[in-house]
Amino acid sequence: MKDTQNPPGNFGLPIIGETFSFVLDPYNFVNKRYRQHGSIFKTNILGRPTVVMVGPEAIEFLLSSHMEYFSWREGWPQNFKKLLGKSLFLQDGEEHRRNRRLIMPALHGPALTNYITTMAEITHHYLKKWEKKQEFTWFQEFKQLTFDIASQLLLGTNSGSENSRLSQLFTQLTNGLFAINPIPLPFTTLGKAIAARDQILEHLAEVVKERQQHPTKDAISLLVQAKDEDGNSLSETELIAQAVLLLFAGHETTTSMLTWLCVELARHPEILQRAREEQLQLVNKGALNLEQLGQMPYLEQILCEVERLHPPVGGGFRGVVKEFEFNGFHVPVGWQVLYSIFVTHSLEEIYPNPERFDPDRFSPQRQEHKQYPFSLIGFGGGPRICIGIAFAKMEMKIVAAHLLRSYHWEILPHQSLDPVRIPTNHPKDGLRVCFQPL
Repeated sequence: MKDTQNPPGNFGLPIIGETFSFVLDPYNFVNKRYRQHGSIFKTNILGRPTVVMVGPEAIEFLLSSHMEYFSWREGWPQNFKKLLGKSLFLQDGEEHRRNRRLIMPALHGPALTNYITTMAEITHHYLKKWEKKQEFTWFQEFKQLTFDIASQLLLGTNSGSENSRLSQLFTQLTNGLFAINPIPLPFTTLGKAIAARDQILEHLAEVVKERQQHPTKDAISLLVQAKDEDGNSLSETELIAQAVLLLFAGHETTTSMLTWLCVELARHPEILQRAREEQLQLVNKGALNLEQLGQMPYLEQILCEVERLHPPVGGGFRGVVKEFEFNGFHVPVGWQVLYSIFVTHSLEEIYPNPERFDPDRFSPQRQEHKQYPFSLIGFGGGPRICIGIAFAKMEMKIVAAHLLRSYHWEILPHQSLDPVRIPTNHPKDGLRVCFQPL
């Protein structure tokens, strides 16, 4: 490498670096340093020298054009490896490509068409439950709803009490992902997360055995039967690891986006009204089906704006496995890279008045996200874009369509809706609402 220097920035204190300021407020941590240093800077967080990358050009470099310089497995903090095991999320290279090809059919195409009815039925059940309750905290309710959908469609399990137990175990597991205290004693956040993971694995091992003997129409049955080019299928251990990931990713991020969708619609009655009119025109064409889901351009704009302003996850980690240069700065092997979704989504040069909720940014006339590739990356981008993106979008549209067609909700007073960004982005008090039929 020619004589270049490391990116600007500061490593902070010995050992802990700048971890505390990062975990306390990841958005402001990155935003402040981005304003100071530009699209690449160094820090030390979660025990490693780290380079942070911001903006479409940097993100494209990382997720697409130079992805061979980076490793997923080497990037994520140790807690992720402990808790999410050898799933697709933490795989690289050929192993990742093979497993992604095997999993893909369970989350796309004809499989999705089979999922619509179940998604709508489970949603309907929750809407009736909310009608009776009238007042509740929506973040928790959405977590249960999306978990029920994920367990039924991905695993084929639909016992209410078992799902509720598993959903709580996943909350404990998620809390451990960014636990600062790395000591896994039973009473620490990480210790509790590991105990929750063990119970989840035990449950999933039983489900996988059951599906191997009696396959049904759920995603795990499709995975049990999937074979690669050489005729090999996934081993039991691989199936369990992928099932953990599908369940984890299949409800955490959707919960976050649905909650913020309902916050923003309640805050903006004119946007809510326009979205409702779009739905009421479709109601006359019969029950909600795949074709109708493709005829909701304004709802799609709203969901894009929720993804932009309230991305469920603030960024992603990679490990540097091949030294590289970006913008004239040199980054050595062994560092980790954090790319910031939050800050990239709030760059004024792409999205004017970025703090404003404005679905028309994504209208055919404006298309602000199309000026530069990799400007809207709530689901990642490039060859490793979130494998469940079609599943998640279909689920969110079904839930949103039912809410818009038949219900009214108001945000209750005396609560904080400030965003809490770790482990997944949600309003501080979870969004307490008063809910009723139209």
